[in-house]
Amino acid sequence: MADIAERFGRNPLLRPEDVPPSRDGLAVTCLLNPGAFRFRGKTWLLLRVAEAPVFPEDQVGTLIHDPEAADGLRVLTFRKDDPRLDCSDPRIFRYDGEILLTTLSHLRLASSRDGIHFEAAATPTLTGQGALETYGIEDCRVTAIEGRFYLTYTAVSPAGIAVGLASTADWEHFERHGVIFPPCNKDCALFPERVGGRYWALHRPASSGIGSNDIWVSRSPDLLHWGDHECLARVRPGMWDSARIGAGAAPIRTTAGWLEIYHGADARNRYCLGALLLDGENPARVIARSQEPIMEPLAEYERQGFYGNVVFTNGHVVDGDTVTLYYGASDSVICGATLSIRAILATLGVDGAAA
Repeated sequence: MADIAERFGRNPLLRPEDVPPSRDGLAVTCLLNPGAFRFRGKTWLLLRVAEAPVFPEDQVGTLIHDPEAADGLRVLTFRKDDPRLDCSDPRIFRYDGEILLTTLSHLRLASSRDGIHFEAAATPTLTGQGALETYGIEDCRVTAIEGRFYLTYTAVSPAGIAVGLASTADWEHFERHGVIFPPCNKDCALFPERVGGRYWALHRPASSGIGSNDIWVSRSPDLLHWGDHECLARVRPGMWDSARIGAGAAPIRTTAGWLEIYHGADARNRYCLGALLLDGENPARVIARSQEPIMEPLAEYERQGFYGNVVFTNGHVVDGDTVTLYYGASDSVICGATLSIRAILATLGVDGAAA
């Protein structure tokens, strides 16, 4: 393996105890997979904050958005000794054939003047709304396009897992644009500029039958209506990304092409990061792809946690040759690392001298 990431010495940067719960009776269980951006002289993260009710020892449950509930949330409670309950996966539980999440996620801002010491907002920034976000919103990518920030996030509900879109110019007022990729889809990253006069996106349709969990590319005239779908990169049997792959944050423009840092998982659900290099004028063409991960779960905080052996990024900021990744480790905490763009390109067999 050739892990080339330089992790922050202060990792983890944020832990669940650093973020106050959104209301009494809830606990912040995990911090996951932040979007990242620069705004008004600061580095900002848009955290995924996963919360759950505090239950007695003999009970488990979750909460969901419910507009008919008194406070907009409904708590579901089950006895641990109920034979219809399956809690073998810490991320979900099954009750009488129905799948429910063990936590409810919202998005929350955190800011830093130095990109290392972050302070999280006291309250949620965005929460699930409507029938297609009943089970929360997750894993937001933030892309600045033509003077506005666009947020692509995972919307979860009984209808499935979809991609929602929101936008803002000031991070105080948000426009919700609804679902742009229907179930089952996630891991949507927008390109930061038009290519060939159109907007481009990477996304990940999911398959449980024929097909696999691969990265696709799509085009749009307006960021709302997407078509011209093509399968861009597929899972690779026997390799580190054999089970599923998905886009990270917005692709990075280099002189060699578009550089995309993506995640891949193997059959053991071990999540690593790799890179794709896409043609600068036709991002549907892959020039090169990582044979080995450029980052893998090595540190203790990446190997041990709510769901161990995971490094997962959907947020970065770029300064010259340096890309600073903000990532979720073991589905528990937020961390940071830096990588050289030239070094990433070198692992792809590409001369990055002018990157």
